[in-house]
Amino acid sequence: MRVVDGHLHLWDPGVLTYEWLEGPLLRSFGPEDLDEAVAEGPDAAYGFVFVQADCLPEQSIAEVDWVASLAPRVALRGIVAHAPLEDPRATEAHLAAYAERPLVVGVRRLLQSEPAGFAAAPGFRDGARAVASAGLVFDACVRWQQLPDVVDLADAVPELTIVLDHLGKPEVGTAQAPDPADGTPWAESLRDLALRPNVVCKLSGLPAEAQGEWTDAQLRPFLDVALDAFGPDRLLFGGDWPVSTPYGRWVDAVSSWLADRVGDHHQRAVLAENAERVYDLR
Repeated sequence: MRVVDGHLHLWDPGVLTYEWLEGPLLRSFGPEDLDEAVAEGPDAAYGFVFVQADCLPEQSIAEVDWVASLAPRVALRGIVAHAPLEDPRATEAHLAAYAERPLVVGVRRLLQSEPAGFAAAPGFRDGARAVASAGLVFDACVRWQQLPDVVDLADAVPELTIVLDHLGKPEVGTAQAPDPADGTPWAESLRDLALRPNVVCKLSGLPAEAQGEWTDAQLRPFLDVALDAFGPDRLLFGGDWPVSTPYGRWVDAVSSWLADRVGDHHQRAVLAENAERVYDLR
């Protein structure tokens, strides 16, 4: 089995500043920690796409350089870097810097804490067009209530490939009393978003939304909605480690679910090949 994990985080508070870290996440997570996490998962050949970990915005290029220095130790295939899309001039400067860093395959500007309509501002749309012109992908990290904003962005900039992180962060309930996935406003919004051919969905982040206590049976209905909406050719696996844990259990949960739902070809696509295509991994 091959796994190209489209959503890996690494950080070291001794190198860069992460104001959001707290609790058990407030420490470094590096190659040795990742090795331990992967060792608990299914036997597979693993590769990873690093996604920016929300250090201080002015450190975003330094974050790329720090992560790139770790590439040989973590089987790194690509980097999704921060870019301040609301500021087109700053975005151009970041994109120029990333053009000199071949591991950068996409950008992300976190939207989950921004007000409704943030991505509809003319400046943001100009930044998004610049990302598309640079041949990069945009990762959209939003809460489910913001999915209509992603729909609007996909319609306004159809040349931009958008990767929806974490299935749009649905409310997954608890292991004891899971919320139903189908028929919810999240499911309706996800299906609407899936009508946009320039959008793909990352199967990631659900363990974190469950606050660490989850079961396969609890999360499978959400994966089913995503599969029904996007189809197996527009889904890709993401571990979201170390925010989502345990890593090995999530890999096993998704791969087992896939084995029950689709054939071998589509299992390979979701676990590895779609990420390679979407992010144009070399």
